[in-house]
Amino acid sequence: MPLTPERITGLFQIRYPIIQAGMIWASGWRLAAAVSNAGGLGLIGSGSMYPHILEEHVKKCKLATNKPFGVNVPLIYPNVEEHIQTILKEKVPVVFTSAGNPKTWTPILKDAGIKVVHVVSSSKFALKAEAAGCDAVVAEGFEAGGHNGREETTTFVLVPAVSDAVKIPVIAAGGIATGRQMKAAMVLGASGVQIGTRFVASEEASSHDNFKNAVIQSNEGDTVLSLKQLTPVRLIKNAFYERVNAAETSGATIEELKNILGRGRAKKGMFEGDLNEGELEIGQVSCLLKEILPAEQIIKQIWEEFEGC
Repeated sequence: MPLTPERITGLFQIRYPIIQAGMIWASGWRLAAAVSNAGGLGLIGSGSMYPHILEEHVKKCKLATNKPFGVNVPLIYPNVEEHIQTILKEKVPVVFTSAGNPKTWTPILKDAGIKVVHVVSSSKFALKAEAAGCDAVVAEGFEAGGHNGREETTTFVLVPAVSDAVKIPVIAAGGIATGRQMKAAMVLGASGVQIGTRFVASEEASSHDNFKNAVIQSNEGDTVLSLKQLTPVRLIKNAFYERVNAAETSGATIEELKNILGRGRAKKGMFEGDLNEGELEIGQVSCLLKEILPAEQIIKQIWEEFEGC
């Protein structure tokens, strides 16, 4: 199968078909600008930002790079309307949406000349995103960190299924951190990749050093998809996870699980560095990572390995 990276590099006007995921508490303007300056597409993660904070990050990113960058907007989060208004006002060129109906905002963003991509976990949702007018979709497999699809479809199954279902470009995500994995995803039909976990363990990521070090020290089996009764999320096993697991095993109600989760749990773990009581969202591929590197070096390594395969 011929590889088609130009469908993504042409769409976003970037050098490499590598997108840095817009992860909460990790993807601020420094990381997004560094990735864009290195030839990929950097995304600011708005899910953990108040509207005035997002505006600040967008403005700083525009000063730090003259290359295209974007904003990731989880549609289930509060302040979505305010985030969209900031994006329109600041003329952000690219928006990635997730966890919601793409029909709600895609036409408004497209009317403003913005490229829109929606993250999906199934072919059914990919077709809905295409029908809504999205320019591309991210097919995110079960291996991914953070909030995940309930279907638990792996990337190697999801990417070819979505690629066969839609005509718009497909970006593969979930369990991708190396050039070899990128090549495999593109052989399966993707035109580019979205990478999260590898960029969490970068110098420019805004996540806490404790969390970054926990990521590069993790081994196979150290992450698990949890909280499936609420919103499924892949976590590093720690004391908080063990309490959640015990509650789920004993048949806890949704309300009981919400009480255990509380508020600010992800911030406590990923931004403040509490490795015991925080929610540590990361992907399975963390077990392959051994060092924290500058974003530019990460992209260089991935691309050189991709070309060498």
